[in-house]
Amino acid sequence: MTTFFWGVATFILLNAFVCLWRAQQGPTLVDRILAMNVMGTKTLVVLVLLSFIFGREVFIGVAFVYGLLNLAITLAVTRLLETGRLREEVSR
Repeated sequence: MTTFFWGVATFILLNAFVCLWRAQQGPTLVDRILAMNVMGTKTLVVLVLLSFIFGREVFIGVAFVYGLLNLAITLAVTRLLETGRLREEVSR
């Protein structure tokens, strides 16, 4: 079963290079953001697979933190693109 997990992790990492190419070549900024988000998700899955391969639960915790950072960064960048700022202006 470990060989299977190594194979899946290798396939996902090779597939991540396609997303990296799309992030570099993307015709629009939205394509680039989406490609980087998909790469972050693939990295998260590889971390979970490594946790199963090596039998270490610490990788799952790292994967959760990485996933939350990936989400927060994606939301911040899309908000910046949509509104031109990260925070709401408070009117008094």
